[in-house]
Amino acid sequence: MKTRSFAVIGLGTFGSTVASELARFGNPVLGIDTDERHVTRLADTLSEAIIADGKDEAALKEAGVGNYDVAIVAIGEDLEANILCTMNVKLLGVETIWVKALNRTHHRILTKLGADRVILPEQEVGQHIAQMLHNPLVRDYVSLGNGYHVVDFKVPARLDGKPVNDPAVFSKYDLRALGAMRESQFLSCESGDLKLKEGDKLLLLGKRVDLRHFGDDLRDGA
Repeated sequence: MKTRSFAVIGLGTFGSTVASELARFGNPVLGIDTDERHVTRLADTLSEAIIADGKDEAALKEAGVGNYDVAIVAIGEDLEANILCTMNVKLLGVETIWVKALNRTHHRILTKLGADRVILPEQEVGQHIAQMLHNPLVRDYVSLGNGYHVVDFKVPARLDGKPVNDPAVFSKYDLRALGAMRESQFLSCESGDLKLKEGDKLLLLGKRVDLRHFGDDLRDGA
C-alpha cells in the first residue's frame, strides 16, 4: 500500500488522536496548531509539528501543507477559523480534505466549500454507541453508504450448530453473510455450509432495516 502524507490542522483531543494514530501506522504526518502546548506534546510523535494559524494561507503555504496528500481540519469550536482553514487548504491544492464539523448547518457549509468528507464526531460516535447499547449482540458495524451496513453480530446459543444458509434463520431477511470470526480464525460463508458456533462473530451485509429486524429477533429470541 502506498504511503500517504497527512497534514492535521488543530491538535486538540480529536486532531491529536487522528494525527497520532496516522503516525503510528507509519504515515508522514504534519501537525499544526496555534497552541504551543499542543504542538510540543506531539513533537516527538509526528514527522513534524509546528505552531501556525490555519486562518493564514501564507503560513500554511510556508509549512508546505499544499504538498500533502490529505488535510484534516480538526479545529474545534472556532467556526470562522474552521471555515477559513478549509478554504485555505483547498486553495493550496490539497487533493483530499476531511473536516470536523460542529453541527448540521456547518456540515452543509463545508460541503459547499468542497470538503471531501465532513465529520460530526460526537454524533457519529453517539449513533455507534446507541446501536450497540440497543442490541448487545451487535459488536460493531460499518456504514457503506446508500443505507447499507456491515454488522458484526455475536452468535447466541440459539444459533449454535445452525448452517449459515439455514432458511429458517435467514429467509425473511434480505441479508448476505460475508463470513464469521471464530476466535482468531476467519471462516468463509461462500459455500453456504458453514455451521455457526455460539460466540462466533457473524459478519452480515444488508440494509439498516433488515439488519435491525434480524438483530432484534436474535435478542428477543424470535
